[in-house]
Amino acid sequence: MAPAPDQTPAPLPSTQRIATLDILRGFALMGILIMNMPGFNSSFFAEADGTHLWPGRIDQWAEMAREALFSGKFNSMFSMLFGIGFTIQFARMQARDPEHATAIYLRRLAVLAVLGVLHAWVFWPGDVLHTYAILGLLLVLGLRRASDRTVLLLIAGCIVYPALSGVLRVLIFTPEMTAERVAMAQAFDASNQIAFGQAGFVAMVRENARMMNFFYDNWLSLWGTVGWWVMMSLTMLIGLLAGRRRWVQRAAELMPQIRRLTWVALAVGLLCGVAMAAIFELNRTPGPSPVKVLGSVLYSLSRLGMMIFYVLVIVRLAQHASWQRRLAPLAAAGRMPLTNYLMQTAICLTLYQSWGFGLWMKVGPALSLVLALAIFWLVQVPWSLWYLKTHERGPLEALWARLTYGAQPRAAAMAAAGGPR
Repeated sequence: MAPAPDQTPAPLPSTQRIATLDILRGFALMGILIMNMPGFNSSFFAEADGTHLWPGRIDQWAEMAREALFSGKFNSMFSMLFGIGFTIQFARMQARDPEHATAIYLRRLAVLAVLGVLHAWVFWPGDVLHTYAILGLLLVLGLRRASDRTVLLLIAGCIVYPALSGVLRVLIFTPEMTAERVAMAQAFDASNQIAFGQAGFVAMVRENARMMNFFYDNWLSLWGTVGWWVMMSLTMLIGLLAGRRRWVQRAAELMPQIRRLTWVALAVGLLCGVAMAAIFELNRTPGPSPVKVLGSVLYSLSRLGMMIFYVLVIVRLAQHASWQRRLAPLAAAGRMPLTNYLMQTAICLTLYQSWGFGLWMKVGPALSLVLALAIFWLVQVPWSLWYLKTHERGPLEALWARLTYGAQPRAAAMAAAGGPR
């Protein structure tokens, strides 16, 4: 017998969405674009020898502000939201179809992994989608049954990892290894300049694939890649815990604790961020050192502190109806995060690559910040508001839902939401 309509697995209709989470996703999308602009405009390997790519004073101040206020905070926010979203989506799937919930969510992750691999190896080596998909497997297959105590222990391990990794790097890395790493980075920088700044679309694809293979099959680069995965795991685990304990849904009840934690998070984030930026600015010579270990630890704490501060400020504002109206444009962008994230790549590649408008290496950090805000607020937010007037979800979100749930559940979801919008 076919399941009753209300038991059909289906994506969440807009009437059941949590507005605060959509606002946070929109805010994270803006921050991610700000942080990704340097990678769209110049080589990931450009400053491997410690020299400044942009010598102008305004650009250097913009770089330091970007590192202190934005670096790592927004992909961390997205990974935390992924963990929260997992608890909501999986619980809903289990309630509707307990026998197939795991298989459905694994199919959802498989679609995300395919999109992430295509995005990373073809278009943009800074992709996070494949990371979320693989970490999502850990959530489904192992951590969803883990106790809160186990999750807290894993969070603690992720927090201390930068210190342990940094000390090990100081003990293991020799000057020859550092020189080898710098030489490899300089070679990639040179090939990036040709592939992205002078050649065509096919050359870009080949270079992106080379870079992604390097990140995962060379042990000198794999060290940094593992650190990236650990940082994403940290905030995804925090999201898992937040989702289990329904912290977002209980925000009004938890407001006294939220107010106190907001200022603690800001103090930790700013102090650590400023100290980290100063340490790395004053110690640009390649190679590990004890002071850089301290800088890495401060970066990790700043990343976490500022991310928590941003989240708590938005959670507090979202408790007021007037602020929900003001933040509605962010929520619209956050209702279609996959579409907007990949749209950012499409827009920026067209702007910067030689096969597009050819702005590669022609836009410094200060102007990049202005350009990122313009793309988000003048293109993506209006587009999101316009599109969602007539659609339940973004185009890629709709495709993702169809590949996950099939065609019939879409009709069930729209019926639950009161018909097409």
